[in-house]
Amino acid sequence: MKIIDGLVFHEGKGFVKETLCTEKGCFSLSTSEDKVLDAEGCYVIPGLIDIHFHGCAGHDFSDASPEGLAVIAEYQLSQGITSICPASMTLSPKTLQNICQCGRNFSRNNLADIARLVGINLEGPFICNAKRGAQNPDYIRQADFGLLKQLQEIAGGLVKLVTLAPETAGAMDFIRQVKHSELKDISISIGHTDSDYETAKNAFDSGADHVTHLFNAMPAFTHRAPGVIGAAFDTPRCFVEIICDGVHIAPPVIRAAFAMFGSERIVLISDSMRATGLTDGKYTLGGLDVQVSGRHATLTDGTLAGSVTNLYNCMRCAVSMGIPLEHAVQCATINPARSIGIDKVYGSLDPGKAADFLLLDKDLNLVGIYKDGINVSCNLI
Repeated sequence: MKIIDGLVFHEGKGFVKETLCTEKGCFSLSTSEDKVLDAEGCYVIPGLIDIHFHGCAGHDFSDASPEGLAVIAEYQLSQGITSICPASMTLSPKTLQNICQCGRNFSRNNLADIARLVGINLEGPFICNAKRGAQNPDYIRQADFGLLKQLQEIAGGLVKLVTLAPETAGAMDFIRQVKHSELKDISISIGHTDSDYETAKNAFDSGADHVTHLFNAMPAFTHRAPGVIGAAFDTPRCFVEIICDGVHIAPPVIRAAFAMFGSERIVLISDSMRATGLTDGKYTLGGLDVQVSGRHATLTDGTLAGSVTNLYNCMRCAVSMGIPLEHAVQCATINPARSIGIDKVYGSLDPGKAADFLLLDKDLNLVGIYKDGINVSCNLI
């Protein structure tokens, strides 16, 4: 297929009007296929990749339900998210085992009409109680290499991220064990933590390379106590997640974060829960009751409990806050792919990669969705 006359996204260059080719489900330098797609007046960007979300459309990844996961993946694709790495929560080892098994089984079915599952994000249970947020305190536990190894075996290697509070007992030894073992490709993400700068920097120096939803569930960044945020800034290889739903982080702070970390290090995430795509009302997250009103999802005590905004709308929200479109696109496509090590196959429009791409009109409305070169726009909600 030839995609002609579109404004094609290139990392570091922005948008270039050029012809893009696909062949047998991958981007290519040329094509023998006769089909031509006229993209005049549209931006052409890679399919989005959400590496941190819990659910949508009435279902949660932690339900460990194959049927529910299929609904989640269908909704995600309808919103331009072609690849997903859903997150578990702080739950019992048995529940985490079931989640990992469900994810592994589901990943074997790369159907055209659903987002592909490319990884599993373990958000807990190795966190700090003081910054647990919407995580269940009953299941918080000390960092456990044996448990992580078991979960990775059950997941068939799909675990890409694990959240860790580095100030907790055994955390530093855990980081070193992971990074000097067969689990070394799992990214250790600092989050749900009360860590100071020195402890967080030690964790990054030991091998951690990611931050779970920057600013949320961690100490504030202040002039005498820079904390996790300062330590992440001082670690150039570290990616930082940002929830840009218009609720979790104020617009000036979003702009400041981009100025601090640059578009090369920020990963936009949705952190969405099961209420995403549905109406206001009462829902659950990790076994805890959540009230949804508009864009706000809160526990009974008022604590924010994830978001109800999908990644595509988070990307649009970032642009509305003054982030250049090319930077927002980078942070929702190639950056998440790099952060979990799947960038050789997904995340950009480079030859040889899966032909996942979106067409956006000038108002950033989603008007076309393609996965593996197949038009799935009929699923657009």
